[in-house]
Amino acid sequence: MSSTSRGVTVSEEESEKQAQGPWGGKTGGIGNYADVNGIKLYYETQGTGYPLILLHGGLGAGSMFGPNLPALAKGRQVITVDLQGHGRTADIDRPLKPQLMADDIAALIKYLKLDRPDVMGYSLGGGVATFVAIRHPELVRKLVIVSTNFKRSAIYPEMLAQQEQVGPEAAEFMKQTPMYQLYTSIAPRPEDFPRLLGKVGDMMKGDFDYSKEIAGIKATTMIVAGDSDMFPPSHAAEFFGLLGGGKRDGGWDGSGRPNARLAILPGMTHYAMGSAPALAATVIPFLDEQAPNAP
Repeated sequence: MSSTSRGVTVSEEESEKQAQGPWGGKTGGIGNYADVNGIKLYYETQGTGYPLILLHGGLGAGSMFGPNLPALAKGRQVITVDLQGHGRTADIDRPLKPQLMADDIAALIKYLKLDRPDVMGYSLGGGVATFVAIRHPELVRKLVIVSTNFKRSAIYPEMLAQQEQVGPEAAEFMKQTPMYQLYTSIAPRPEDFPRLLGKVGDMMKGDFDYSKEIAGIKATTMIVAGDSDMFPPSHAAEFFGLLGGGKRDGGWDGSGRPNARLAILPGMTHYAMGSAPALAATVIPFLDEQAPNAP
C-alpha cells in the first residue's frame, strides 16, 4: 500500500471552493489530480490504514457522503473520487458508462500503487464499483454496493418516468437543487452542467441487465439498500442471491454464511442514503471483518 500524495495537488485557494448545504462542505481530505485513461481524475484522501475507494452518486461528488466520510476515515485511508464529468473532474469526449468509469478507477488504483483496496459506491458509483470488481477482480479486496440496481426494470415505474426527463433542457429547473449548486461551485467548467445532464440522461435511458456479470464477482461483497429506495427491497435480495446469498441456513457457528452480506436500512430513501450516518455504521463492521480470502 502506498501514500496517495502522487499527482497534482490542488491549491489551497481551490480547496476552499466548496459548496455548502447537504451535499456541500469540505471533505477534510487532501485533493489531487491523477492523469489516467485520458482523463484528469480528481481524488481526495483522508485517514490512515487500509485503503477504501469511495464513489459518489450521479450528479454528485465525494462531499455528498457528509458525516460518513470522517466516520469511515477513523479506521482506514479513504480515497473519494469525482467521476467523469462530476465535481472537480472535467468531462472528456466519451459517453458516461459505468464500465468506462470502472476502468478509470482501476487505473487510479494502479497509479496510486494500492494493494487490493476495498471499493464502495453509491447509486451510479455503485454501478462503477461493481464493474471494477467484474473487470478487474485482482484489484479489489471487498466490495460495498449501496442503493444500486443491476437491471433497469427493477426501478419503480414513476422513477423511470422521471429519468426519462433528464437532459440538457432540465438545467434551468435544476438550478434550485443541491446537485446544481454543488456542481457550479467546484466544477472546472460550471457551464458544462447541461452537458452533464445530457450524458446522464442518455446513460439512464438505455436498458440493461447485468445479472450474468454480477454472478461472477469473486470479491467479498455487501449489498446495502433502503426499504424506501428507488427499487423494492426484493431487488437487493435478488442481487444478494446472485452472489450466493439466501441459499441456506448460516449455521450455529456461521460456517454456512455466503461470501456476501445484505443490509436493508429501515426508513431510508435513495436520496438520503449517501449522507445518512446509518450507512457508515452498517458498513464499517463489514470492512473490519477479515475477508475469507485474505492472506
